[in-house]
Amino acid sequence: MKILIDARFTRLDHHDGISRYGASLIAAAAKIADVSMLISDPRQLALLPDVPYTLINSPLSPAELFVAARVNRLGADVVVCPMQTMGSWGRKYALVLTLHDLIYYEHPAPPGFLPAPVRVLWRLYHKAFWPQRLLLNRADIVATISSTTEALMAKYRLTRRPVRIVGNAPQHGHTPRNPEAGADKTLLYMGSFMPYKNVETMILGMADLPDMTLHLLSRITAERRAELEALAPAGANIVFHNGVTDAEYEALLARTTALISLSRAEGYGLPLVEAMSHGTPVIASDIPIFREVGDDAVSYVHPDSPSEFAEAVRKLEDPAVWQARARRSLERAADFSWDGSARRLVEVAEEAVAIRNRPKGSRRKG
Repeated sequence: MKILIDARFTRLDHHDGISRYGASLIAAAAKIADVSMLISDPRQLALLPDVPYTLINSPLSPAELFVAARVNRLGADVVVCPMQTMGSWGRKYALVLTLHDLIYYEHPAPPGFLPAPVRVLWRLYHKAFWPQRLLLNRADIVATISSTTEALMAKYRLTRRPVRIVGNAPQHGHTPRNPEAGADKTLLYMGSFMPYKNVETMILGMADLPDMTLHLLSRITAERRAELEALAPAGANIVFHNGVTDAEYEALLARTTALISLSRAEGYGLPLVEAMSHGTPVIASDIPIFREVGDDAVSYVHPDSPSEFAEAVRKLEDPAVWQARARRSLERAADFSWDGSARRLVEVAEEAVAIRNRPKGSRRKG
């Protein structure tokens, strides 16, 4: 079985969540299956594994409407796309499309890196569910990354197709920290600064944590930074890094007291799993997806309560509490791996091919 994975959503200089998900799945799946990939820019190869590839149009190009005609010539049995927007008209292969989350129905502001016309269409698209249904029902199977999203898809009846979970996972290759070694008096945030990420609550909570330093690691616009700096309490220690390398991120994770994520909505929460894989405790907002990912390893707080956030940090200053959280974090992180996700992806690909090959009258939702 030849599996073709769409890697055209890979970023050019640094991974975002979708980009890392796709690249990691390709690398793991290539170890156990015949895998090749699609790219739209040779610069994407710097962030992708060394597997065969084909250069085609951008997924944001008008040519995407007819991309299946080009893909048909590549002889793949199944195509897996880490998004739901891949063109499929006239396809002769099985197709797996992916829906990561439904965040933008509740928080419709589009990512800033999208071209202006696409941002307009983005907002219109998320005003109703029928466009999503139209996209997803073109697939043979729809993949998602969590039970939380799977349940929301069922609630809003987003697809008639079988839905299967192909989960996210942390990067490996690092040495977990020694819980006995303790931690610096620092806190980390890794994620965007879009409003639903709710960075404001952690900044306001720093008023009760004058001896802690909050490190905001991701890239940020000058305008958004000015907004957040205006909220910073007097005497609060807050550092804007405006982007860090993977090595810098791992070095900070290996020393910090906790990673913080107080989002009001989330598709998965990969930084939680990344932190736990280092043995770093996590403080997170009490929302369903974080409960699914963190289980009992995470300290949960109300997303709108700076005082609850500060109190959770203070509890971790007890060495016994911190060490217990660090050990439980490692245990929980062991439940996630890219190798496991790749095995699941291959199973889903095989199922999609089987569905594609059924007589048309026998195809049904599974």
